[in-house]
Amino acid sequence: MKRFCLTLDLKDDPQMIQEYKKYHEKISADIKASIYAGGILNMQIYLVGNRMFMIMETADDFSFERKAALDEANPKVQVWENLMWQYQQSLPWSKPGEKWILMEKMFDLLEQPE
Repeated sequence: MKRFCLTLDLKDDPQMIQEYKKYHEKISADIKASIYAGGILNMQIYLVGNRMFMIMETADDFSFERKAALDEANPKVQVWENLMWQYQQSLPWSKPGEKWILMEKMFDLLEQPE
């Protein structure tokens, strides 16, 4: 299993943040199926202020390129992504159109020398 951590901001508007949270209380079966079909075994999103942090646990053969291709070919995922983009905003260092940014793992307590 692999673990990836990503980050993204929401627009800094309390009403929009509440709406975004509401959409995630129960995602559609189609969106859930697309997550699993891409090799994602578990996903969690945390929020502080308007900054989000996503943890994805994936199959060993997971690939962001494969997941992106599956999403691009799925009209229901495209509707979902376009809707969510209304609430999201790129981070200042993002490339144009880039949403979730892969974070660098910089510390692991279990990897510390004895």
